[in-house]
Parts: sequence; structure tokens; C-alpha cells
Amino acid sequence: MSELTSKTDTVVAAQAATTPDAVLATDAGPAPGKPRSLWSDAWYDLRHNWMFLLSTFLILLLLLIAAVPDLFISGSVSPRDGDLTAHYLQSPQMSHLFSAEWFGYDHQGRSIYARVLHGTRASILVGVMVTLVVSLVGGLVGLISGYFGGWVDSVVSRITDVFFGIPFLLGAMVVLNTFAERSVPVVALALAVLGWTSIARVMRGSVITVKQADYVTAARALGAGTGRILFKHILPNAVAPVIVVATIALGGYITAEATLSFLGIGLTESISWGQDISSGKDYLRTAQYVLFFPAAMLSVTVLAFLMFGDAVRNALDPKSR
Repeated sequence: MSELTSKTDTVVAAQAATTPDAVLATDAGPAPGKPRSLWSDAWYDLRHNWMFLLSTFLILLLLLIAAVPDLFISGSVSPRDGDLTAHYLQSPQMSHLFSAEWFGYDHQGRSIYARVLHGTRASILVGVMVTLVVSLVGGLVGLISGYFGGWVDSVVSRITDVFFGIPFLLGAMVVLNTFAERSVPVVALALAVLGWTSIARVMRGSVITVKQADYVTAARALGAGTGRILFKHILPNAVAPVIVVATIALGGYITAEATLSFLGIGLTESISWGQDISSGKDYLRTAQYVLFFPAAMLSVTVLAFLMFGDAVRNALDPKSR
């Protein structure tokens, strides 16, 4: 019996020695000796998700374009000034790297490539600003409503229903029509006025689930105050669904800004993809590139944020693992 046991131990040791450490570490996932949480598991999944890596690369590239658009244009090219005599509806030309002729020129002789790059800043700024405002306002409203319940929840829920019943774009049009000059903060505010309701509902449902956990009951029994329970115990464990919804909604806010600019009631002080799409629709038969390139840039931007949101949702959803 002892001889058989020693042979078995020898075979097991030999198999373990021939197994690469990298393969064992990959199959095992995160190190079992370290404390694991929802966020550590999510980060581990995101690092191995091609959709997250691709969308992150696209988003970082878009942020760089929005911050320094002239870095991607050779020479000094103005996105607002045009030359009708020399560049009226000139077709795209790949003369040299990052040239102004890459995407052609529009009906006013302006470089479409320059306008597409400079329009990135306004669209991303509007999307990020709206997402931050609705996350803060909606998250706070949902946190208070879900935790206190009772008449507080009833009053807040009815107010949320009133705002939720107003059509999103129609309400934004009404707000924007009251302003003569519509800058990025004005458009962002108009979209945020009605955009916080979805975040509030998601946060409320998450808080109602989390506040019934044992650690919240223990903190209350130990004499923890309401503020400490809300922001130290409930909020960190209830914010994951809000992050997912806000990330996915960011692409929708960019689309909403482009839609408002397309209709002529969006941005007036900044270059917008919606404005270029609106002017390009009149030349759909003769110069399709005037419409195609700003529309393609808008689609790629929205797709990048949607892919990022889907990857984050899959990582933060324990049921998907």
C-alpha cells in the first residue's frame, strides 16, 4: 500500500511540474488567497473582454481628438472658413496624411474632415455633462426615495412620474426654444432636465434591495447615523446598476444632441455633427460624402459608448458569470 501511494504522489507531482504556471493561473482566475469583491471580479472580467478593450481604445482616441483636434490635421485648417471658388463640393482626395481634402469639402467650401474632428468636442462634452448631471440628481433622488420609503417615496415617485411622462426630445425642444444662444452647457441642461428619471428609478430599486441586507441592519443596530448608512454602506453597494445605465445612456445623449442640432434647435455656438448631417441631406444624390462622414463619425462614437456600457454591464452582473 505504501509503495502504491508513493507512486501516485510521484505521478501527481510530475503532472504538476509539467503544467505551465500561466495556464494554471489563467484557469484559476483571480488569486484565491486575496479577498474578492464585486469590483475586483468585474475588473478581472473587463481586462479579458475584447469588447471592453476595443471600446476603451476608441473612447480614448475620441477624447484625444476632442481635446486636440488640430493634432490630426496637417497644416492650419479652419473648420468654419470656406472657399467657394476653389473647394465647392470637392470630392475626397487622399493626397497626404491627415490632409484637409481627406473627406472632401461641403457646399460652402469648408473641409469636412476638419469639421468632423472639431465636432467631436461638442458632442462628447454634451454627453459627458448630461451623464454627470443626471447621475448625480437621479442617484440622489433614488437614494432618498428608496431608503426612507413611506410618504417620502410616494411623493418623490409621483414627481418622477410627472417628469417621466414628458417626451424627452419634445421637452428639450421647449427648453431650448427659450434661449437665443444655445451653447454646450445650455443644451446639456435642457437634456438633463428630463433625463434624470431613469437613473432615479434604477437607483431606487437598487437601494430597496440593498437596505434589507444584514450589514445595513447591523450598522443601524450599532448606532450608525443615517448619513453614514446611506453613503458608507448602501451607496457603494447600490451604485453598480446606475453606472451601467449611465454609461449606456451616454451614447443616447450624444444622439439626442445630434438630433436637436439636425432639427435646427441644438447647438448654435459650436460645430456639431447634427448640423453637418442636416446640411448634407440636401446633397444626398450629388455629393453623398457630405452626409456620410459626419454620420459615420456619430455612429462610431455612439457604438463605442454602447459597447463600453455592455461590457461593464456584463462584468457587474453576477448572473452573467
